[in-house]
Amino acid sequence: MPVAENPLPPDPADSLAAVVALRRLADQLENAAVEQAMRAGWSWPQVSEALGVTRQAVHKKHAKRLIAAGVELRRRGD
Repeated sequence: MPVAENPLPPDPADSLAAVVALRRLADQLENAAVEQAMRAGWSWPQVSEALGVTRQAVHKKHAKRLIAAGVELRRRGD
């Protein structure tokens, strides 16, 4: 998208701060959505497909946090 269609703040520091804030928000939303899905009984392949990543990637990123939160995780074949 050309810059003229989506003007950035005049100060690059403001633009970059916005990027950081959006990444943090996206991470928080992903964490909440993955936890919601797993509590609803979704499998790792279902979550990974919805996120557009591999099962291994989503498991590596979220499994420890979900276990610490008391989420009962499905195993293959469950």
